[in-house]
Amino acid sequence: MTALSASVVIVSRARSDDLAMCLTAVSQLYYHPYEVVVVADAAGLAAARASPLAGRLKLVPCERANISHARNLGIEAAGGDVVAFLDDDAVPEPAWLDHLLAPFRDAEVGATGGFVRGRNGISLQWGARRVRSDGRCAPLTLAGDEPVTVAPESGIVAKTEGTNMAVRRAVLVALGGFDTAFAFYLDETDLNLRLARSGHATTLVPRAQVQHGMAPSARRRADRMPADLHDIGASSAVFWRKHGVTDTAMARAALIAEQRGRLVRHMIAGRCEPRDVSRVLATLLAGLDDGQGRPFGLAAMLSVPPPLAPARDAPPVRQWAVHGGPIWRHRRLKDAAINSVMRGVPATVLRLSPTALYHRMSYTSEGYWLQTGGWLGRSVRNAAALQALSCRTRVGEECDRLASVRAPIDGPGMSNGSRTAGLLYNEC
Repeated sequence: MTALSASVVIVSRARSDDLAMCLTAVSQLYYHPYEVVVVADAAGLAAARASPLAGRLKLVPCERANISHARNLGIEAAGGDVVAFLDDDAVPEPAWLDHLLAPFRDAEVGATGGFVRGRNGISLQWGARRVRSDGRCAPLTLAGDEPVTVAPESGIVAKTEGTNMAVRRAVLVALGGFDTAFAFYLDETDLNLRLARSGHATTLVPRAQVQHGMAPSARRRADRMPADLHDIGASSAVFWRKHGVTDTAMARAALIAEQRGRLVRHMIAGRCEPRDVSRVLATLLAGLDDGQGRPFGLAAMLSVPPPLAPARDAPPVRQWAVHGGPIWRHRRLKDAAINSVMRGVPATVLRLSPTALYHRMSYTSEGYWLQTGGWLGRSVRNAAALQALSCRTRVGEECDRLASVRAPIDGPGMSNGSRTAGLLYNEC
């Protein structure tokens, strides 16, 4: 079966450094064919032109601070059968598109959504969730990590995250894309409800994962302390009007209580003062008033897509490398990983100490993943706090754990003492 073509749309504003790292990771995707559409301000476009994909990107200028408008510009420029969305402060796993697009083999599937890891690179920030017509979300328990198509129940539908989701382009065009009344917040949730009401199935894909850095912006600081809640208030008011929430007074009170509690927790943690709670909460109230009269804004798009601009001419070598060992061999491990990346093979360094330190994972500016911690420590929250293993055994176990999100689908068995497809394992 011929693979569906994909367009990866990345919206960026005032985050050129984060965008540069995101594009480096996107250049290492296994999938073929795919293109990359960057919708960004001037600084972001300059960073894109200096990225590994320079010359192969579709660049769309956008100075308007409205994520729905920017995404609609990306959809218009997209030439792929499926449009995948990724935030500029997120980095995808090499097999991300493989997993995210696999469910589209079923013609009934209109959209997919993956899982999002948080700043430590391991714990989930957002997993499987459902959302109600009032915009409130609830966790959804899935059995295993295989894709699951979630059937709507009494107005409760599958929730996808804007930083890790994909939709058929034809479906997006038919639905009018994202509603520009949602400048930020609830934009993809509104689309989730419209997808379900139009009869399009949504599949949640646990192994389609990205790491989300939650970089600072005009709305939040680097420590996650909110700086401005205006858009959350405005989008909430728009959402309630659009989706028929009758008791808006109760919804408004619940939102104010939720955001006040959020700010108080930051205050208790020492990130702000009591006066900051009142000041930031006032921006929420102003946004709620603004959203009362904000008009809805769906887009009219051409149904015929423009030509695809593939990120590469041929499929890549579908391999991934792990260079693991004790912390005192860090230089050798790093050099080996950089060498793998230069050969076009996504790489991970497992730099482990003889301790029980909890593990962390990050993507580096050199283009490889770095996992740190103790070979006696745990890498997932539900594991035992103390792992009685040797360094060599622990590296092997981490390879097996990483394989669920990093190994290519139907990739060649290139193992070297490992059962994992596509893995080139090298313990220094």
